[in-house]
Amino acid sequence: MTPDTDAARTALTALRDEVGKAVIGQDAAVTGLILALLCRGHVLLEGVPGVAKTLAVRALAAALDVTTTRIQFTPDLMPGDVTGSIVYDPHSAEFSFREGPVFTNLLLADEINRTPPKTQSALLEAMEERQVSIDGKPRPLPDPFVVIATQNPVEYEGTYPLPEAQLDRFLLKLTMPAPEREQEIEVLRRHSAGFDPRDLAAAGLRPVATAADLATARAAVGAITVRPELLAYVVDLCRATRTAPSVRLGVSPRGATGLLAVARAWAWLSGRDYVTPDDVKALARPALRHRIDLRPEATLEGVTADGVLDGVLASVPVPR
Repeated sequence: MTPDTDAARTALTALRDEVGKAVIGQDAAVTGLILALLCRGHVLLEGVPGVAKTLAVRALAAALDVTTTRIQFTPDLMPGDVTGSIVYDPHSAEFSFREGPVFTNLLLADEINRTPPKTQSALLEAMEERQVSIDGKPRPLPDPFVVIATQNPVEYEGTYPLPEAQLDRFLLKLTMPAPEREQEIEVLRRHSAGFDPRDLAAAGLRPVATAADLATARAAVGAITVRPELLAYVVDLCRATRTAPSVRLGVSPRGATGLLAVARAWAWLSGRDYVTPDDVKALARPALRHRIDLRPEATLEGVTADGVLDGVLASVPVPR
């Protein structure tokens, strides 16, 4: 480990603590967001209204010294409102490209399932290739570029489910449950003491990590050792989802590479230079749950993607 690498790990750990100044009881989700940053991956953040989904992303942006933009997805949002468009300047009598909000480092796509598929698909190229094509010309996005999208799992009126192709572009699907009783009491205590979620600077949040820290950390994650038997274990887990009786469409090879990436990032963040089976098992659910398409009859019987993964994790032999 080099001093630069140690400093980057310290900064990323401080990032998690800094977000905790605003968000209570969502440590797993906050850690998942940081792992996605390390892997250049995108995150689908799911939870019922009022569990601090948007606040978590805003707090992450406040603690990270990068540019950030928020798009509130609505039924009348057009693709050009996301990517940008060619506009005519009457003064110069010329056409020019006006960048959309997607040209940023950290993009919060709030309530992404409230916009029609045509607009949702405007993000596909940006998420996969980190560029947008306008008028036949590719335009690269800044680096880093990460999309964090939120959606509500219980409200279906006026929403458009994300297609499988777009779901597969997300590295992780993180769920944010309601806080425990003591955590909820702490939330109320902070609010009664004057905490304002709209003014994070007043809550003491400050940038503790930079794009340079991320670049150093990503290089270090790329050097994490993975033994051949661990590679086989990741593949066997993903292949087992494809033959599960309640599954119509299992995890794709992209899902296997995503699981491997976050396992390496978690190993590095934990201070190790190698991946263990426990790293893979700990991240299998957030990395794979959104890539599993259940049969309709299985859904009616109450089967869930997490339940399928629990069965797969229990049945696939763990390498020694």
